[in-house]
This record gives sequence, structure tokens and C-alpha cells, in this order.
Amino acid sequence: QVQLVESGGGSVQAGGSLRLSCAVSGFTDSRYCMGWFRQAPGKEREGVAGIDRDGSISYADSVKGRFTISKDNAKNTLYLQMNSLKPEDTAMYYCAADLWVDGTLLAVEYNYWGQGTQVTVSS
Repeated sequence: QVQLVESGGGSVQAGGSLRLSCAVSGFTDSRYCMGWFRQAPGKEREGVAGIDRDGSISYADSVKGRFTISKDNAKNTLYLQMNSLKPEDTAMYYCAADLWVDGTLLAVEYNYWGQGTQVTVSS
């Protein structure tokens, strides 16, 4: 059974930083795709950053240059380093994983999701 557990959310002031973690378990294949998504109240879930089976990384334009996605294969953990945070980054952040996706920033491609962690950025 695949499980994803996020951690690291919290409240920060604008300009601050947070690092999210997502521990993954249950995949029998060591290569899989992963992504970070966020959803603010009243808005659709949007892809923030993703990494495919070969390690290729994609970012949403809104976070390029501020967020960094990385993966520690030994720990089966995905990270999202978020710097220069803005109030508009406030949302529930989710990690997602699947063996194959046709676009790492597309939420519909993923079958496995974490429970989410809240990020709140105050001005």
C-alpha cells in the first residue's frame, strides 16, 4: 500500500522560508514520479513542482527561482524548499506520487496523495 506523509508546513512572514517533506512508502519500483501541489480556498489544485522517473524537474512559473524540489532516494523522501515566500503562496500543500504520469504538474495524473500540510504566509 502506497503512503505519502507530508510535514514541514507552518506560518511565516513574507520573505521567509519553509521546507516541506514528503515521506513515501509502498512502491515496489524504485523509480516513480512525484509532485508538489497546492490548493487555496476557493481555488483549484495547482501543480507547483514535479520530478519525473528520470529526475527531470518542472516548476510552475509562479514559483520559479523561489522554490526548489529535490528527492532523496535513499530516504524515499521528497522535499520542497520554499524561499522568498509571498502571501499568495498561502495554501494547503500536497505531495503526490505515481509510477507513470504524463506531466508531473498535472494533478489528474496521480493516484497517490498525502494528507496535506498548511502553509500560511503573512504580509
